[in-house]
Amino acid sequence: MTNSKIQSYTPRTHSRIKNNSETPFVLLVLTKSNESENIRNEFPVRVLRYLAKRAMATDDSTCKDIIKSRNLPLPEEPILFLKPSTSLIQEGQNIIIPKTFNKVAHEVELACVIAKRCKNVSKASAMQFVGGYCLALDMTAQCHLQIARSKGMPWALGKGFDTSTPVSRLFTPDEVSDPHKLKLWLKVNGNIRQRGNTADMIFKIPDIIEYASKHMTLEPFDVILTGTPGGADPVAPGDIIECGMGDLVEMKFNVVAE
Repeated sequence: MTNSKIQSYTPRTHSRIKNNSETPFVLLVLTKSNESENIRNEFPVRVLRYLAKRAMATDDSTCKDIIKSRNLPLPEEPILFLKPSTSLIQEGQNIIIPKTFNKVAHEVELACVIAKRCKNVSKASAMQFVGGYCLALDMTAQCHLQIARSKGMPWALGKGFDTSTPVSRLFTPDEVSDPHKLKLWLKVNGNIRQRGNTADMIFKIPDIIEYASKHMTLEPFDVILTGTPGGADPVAPGDIIECGMGDLVEMKFNVVAE
């Protein structure tokens, strides 16, 4: 998409992201200034960026207990990578396993949504730039990442394939009393696969925002996936993924083959 097209879209909000009938879905809030109200049923046409943090390039977990169980040192910095807007889906849509991948795993995560443009943000002020939260899945082609890691290649294909970022609706900061004390869980075909708590995150949200904003400007509606607990395992076509975050939300997705 050209810059001219991106610039023709403006956010339908102010300094904080609102969750109401105008914005029923976390990322359906960027519209053309002259478009009708039914735009809320469409995906944004702007290229949205997703920043997802991992503990280290050789590990898909950010939980302290997982790092400890593997006798690995705590990482000093988060690892960032980008996911495209075409990876985004919401409940009611299918997770599609690409023909090119034979090992795709689930990762349940808390995500925060940036409300205001920011750069070089300090940890002390980071939370004022958060406009809300959502539950997210970071579907990961482990088969590709194993090759990418061994060759020092980018993770984009293994993390950014179509439908690899299912997300829930937006929750405002008022609805989430403490984003660092939320239970996360995930089931596949009714069997628990992942269970954890955001209290075990190695890098808290202010840490991630501070680190990311040193290197790039964060824009409104950027979504930051904050990491997954242990238990990320492969899924197959025909599987049903259910996941939840505290008492706030549960969501379900069918896994299908391309």
